[in-house]
Amino acid sequence: MGNTIRALVAFIPADRCQNYVVRDLREMPLDKMVDLSGSQLRRFPLHVCSFRELVKLYLSDNHLNSLPPELGQLQNLQILALDFNNFKALPQVVCTLKQLCILYLGNNKLCDLPSELSLLQNLRTLWIEANCLTQLPDVVCELRLLKTLHAGSNALRLLPGQLRHLQELRTIWLSGNRLTDFPAVLLHMPFLEVIDVDWNSIRYFPSLAHLSSLKLVIYDHNPCRNAPKVAKGVRRVGRWAEETPEPDPRKARRYALVREESQELQTPVPLLPPTNS
Repeated sequence: MGNTIRALVAFIPADRCQNYVVRDLREMPLDKMVDLSGSQLRRFPLHVCSFRELVKLYLSDNHLNSLPPELGQLQNLQILALDFNNFKALPQVVCTLKQLCILYLGNNKLCDLPSELSLLQNLRTLWIEANCLTQLPDVVCELRLLKTLHAGSNALRLLPGQLRHLQELRTIWLSGNRLTDFPAVLLHMPFLEVIDVDWNSIRYFPSLAHLSSLKLVIYDHNPCRNAPKVAKGVRRVGRWAEETPEPDPRKARRYALVREESQELQTPVPLLPPTNS
């Protein structure tokens, strides 16, 4: 929906707005996709549940906090976008959509995920960023085909050891959490290709050189004393990455000590820059 139409419907009362937005959705779309993103919906339009062959359903950026049980009729659904809504709990009906491959749940108010999510054994991509998660729900570790996990901008402090069982996982995004240590479980996941721990509180990075599939590690915006060591050809994004050679450990420690002292004194102290010598 274009910005002009969105601006117009913003001045229409909620019920009339919903009728306006969905009035043309009386027949199954030829592309098997319904996109009601940004439509100011407060309730899901039930007649969409009659589109039994629907494959993609986008409900992003609305005011939804529940879904009707009739949604379970959409057993061919492969992509479901519920991000930027008001869900405090994932509606159980979502867990009945067993053909789902991609599920967007970001920017809601979720504190946990139901155990029934494990029924979605075809799920390849799960977006749960920007919610209220203080720990990664154990049920995520049961999604055996998961390839991409976006769990940034929550309040995670650690990851469960069971995560290593997700041997299809290739990309994990953990930026903007409360990690103080690099998650140990990731060191036992050599199949990972992308690791993002940007904007956390990690002070020390272990070597990642043994992660044979790794292609990219993002570790910027951490109070780290060292850069993670990686195998040849792996791109690093953060302090002492490709642009600036990593100093030897002795100089890195000296650099960190001066930095800590300057913070404690809260007075400007010149930092010792990394050198090549």
